[in-house]
Amino acid sequence: MTRADVAVVGSGPNGLAAAVTMARAGLSVHVHEQAAAIGGGLRGEALFDSEVWHDICAAVHPMAAASAFFREFDLAARGVRLLRPPISYAHPLDGGDAAFAYRDLAQTCARLGPDGGRWRRLMEPLVRHSTGVTDFLLSGQRSLPSDLSAPLLLGPRVLDHLLRGGGLRTEGARALLTGVAAHAVGRLPSVPAGAISLLLGHLAHATGWPLPQGGSVRMAEALADDLRAHGGVLHTGHRVTDLAELDAGVIMLDTTPRGLLALAGDRLPPRYRRALERFRYGPGAAKADFLVGEPIPWADPEVGRAGTVHLGGTRAETLATENAAVRGEAGEEPFVLLVDPAVTDPGRAVGGRRPVWAYAHVPNGDTRDPVPLITRRIERYAPGFADTVLASRGVPAAAYERYNPNYPGGDIGAGAITLTQSVFRPTPAWNPYRTPLPGVYLCSASTPPGPSVHGMCGHFAARAALRREFRITTAPPLGPEGGAIPIEKTRRAP
Repeated sequence: MTRADVAVVGSGPNGLAAAVTMARAGLSVHVHEQAAAIGGGLRGEALFDSEVWHDICAAVHPMAAASAFFREFDLAARGVRLLRPPISYAHPLDGGDAAFAYRDLAQTCARLGPDGGRWRRLMEPLVRHSTGVTDFLLSGQRSLPSDLSAPLLLGPRVLDHLLRGGGLRTEGARALLTGVAAHAVGRLPSVPAGAISLLLGHLAHATGWPLPQGGSVRMAEALADDLRAHGGVLHTGHRVTDLAELDAGVIMLDTTPRGLLALAGDRLPPRYRRALERFRYGPGAAKADFLVGEPIPWADPEVGRAGTVHLGGTRAETLATENAAVRGEAGEEPFVLLVDPAVTDPGRAVGGRRPVWAYAHVPNGDTRDPVPLITRRIERYAPGFADTVLASRGVPAAAYERYNPNYPGGDIGAGAITLTQSVFRPTPAWNPYRTPLPGVYLCSASTPPGPSVHGMCGHFAARAALRREFRITTAPPLGPEGGAIPIEKTRRAP
C-alpha cells in the first residue's frame, strides 16, 4: 500500500470531514473503514424490501443545515437536498393533545396559547442570532465567539431552563422543551441538556430539522466524492486493529477513547491512558426499524406532519425516564424519538410501504429487544399502529457496539454529555484532539464539540493537525468550487 500523508480510521461524518479537510489542503489521504460501506452513522440499508430504504442510525440533521463545516461544504450545490418539514418536531400527550414546534415561530407561539409569549421570548433572540449561537456551541470552546451576543443570550436561558424549565407553565410547552432537551441522552435537567435544548429548539424555527432526500447516506456519498476528487482513497471491509498497520505520517482516529486504547496498545503514557480509561459513556440507544403499510394513525393527525416526534409524555415523565436510564434502571416506557421519513420525503414510500425509524433511550448495555417497548410507546399516542406493521427489526443497545465500535453499550454520543465532558472531551487539554503519540489525533464525537452530524470534530482535529504537523495555518476552502490549496508539505519534527 502506498504511504500516505494522512491515514483516517473510520468513515463516519467526522472521519470524512477530517479527510476532506486534509485532502483540500493538498495532502494524500487514505480512509480505512471496517464496514463494507462508508458512512458510519450515516449508513442506510434496504432492510425488508429492496425498494424501501432505512436509515440505520441518524435520520434527521439539524446540525448539517447549521454547522460551519457543512455551510461551507454546501451540500445543496453537490446535489444533496435537505428537505425541511413544516413541523420540525411534535410532542404528543395523552388524551389526543400534542404540542408542535413549527418552522414558523409565530405559528408555534399561537398554538402554545398562554405560553406563546414566553416561547417567543425564549427562542426569538436565538433565531435572530442563529449563526452566532450555533457556531459558539459547535466550537472547540477554546476561543472567543465570533458573535459575542451568543453566550450572553444563552447564559441566562440555560440557567432558567435548569431552574425553572424555561419558565413555561402549560404542560404542552413544558413537554415540548423537555423533549428536545432529552436529545442530550443524559441527566435532566442539566446545563448541557439546557444548552442542547436551546440549540436544537431555536434551529426548529431557523434552518429547521431537515432530512436528506433519499436518506442520510447521500451526505456520506457527497463527502466521499469530494475526497476522491482531491486524490483521497477509501479502503473498506477491513478493521484496523493496531496503529502499526497504518503507513502514514499523520493518523486521524474517528474512534472513542476506548478505540484509541485498543489501537495504541501499551504505547500510551500511563497518565494519559488512565485519563482515557476514566472517560465516561452515557445511556444507550436501542433502535427499532419498521416497514409499515400506511401512515402512522396518530390520535392527533397534525402529529403526522412532523418530521420528528418525541414520545416522552409530560415533562415529569420525561425527566423520570431519562434519569432512570442514567441510573441503569430499565423502565417499560422509555423516551422514544420517532421519524416517518416519507412525511418529509414522499419518495421514501413505495407502493404504500414506508419506513419508520425509532430510538429508545435505555441503560447502557441494555439487552432487551426494543421492538415491543417502542411499539407500546407508539400505540399510546397512535392506537392501531401495530396493525400497520409489515416487518420490524430491533437492535438492542448492547448490540449497537457490534454495528459501530463508536457506540459503546449503545452510547451513540460516543461519551456521556456531562458538564465536565461537554468541554473536556476526552481529557482536559488545550488541544483535545492531539494525543501524546507523535502525529496521532482523535477526531471523533468524543472530542469537542461532541455528538451529532455536524463534521466539526473532524474539521477541528484536521485543522489542529495541519497547523502542528504540516505548518499549514490557512484553512483550506471547502466549497464545491474550491480546489486544494497549493502547499509545500513540511512535517514538523517529532
